[in-house]
Amino acid sequence: MELAKKGDRVAITRADLDNATWRKSSRSGGSGQCVEVASVKGLIALRDSKNPHGPALLHTPAEWRAFLAGVQAGEFDDLA
Repeated sequence: MELAKKGDRVAITRADLDNATWRKSSRSGGSGQCVEVASVKGLIALRDSKNPHGPALLHTPAEWRAFLAGVQAGEFDDLA
């Protein structure tokens, strides 16, 4: 799927989120306090595993890559 250009809008429905293939870290424990991630219509969706039918945050692939690069560079270590 081609990503929307800057300024374009992408409609994400509840069904899109419900039917997405959600993943979480293999290091997450069984307590259900995890962040889950899925690819939905060319965007990256994040949600709280304790609330799978709640809201999801949507990010472009570029935003997601920037976040992951920041994690790998230790930019958020002071928050842990």
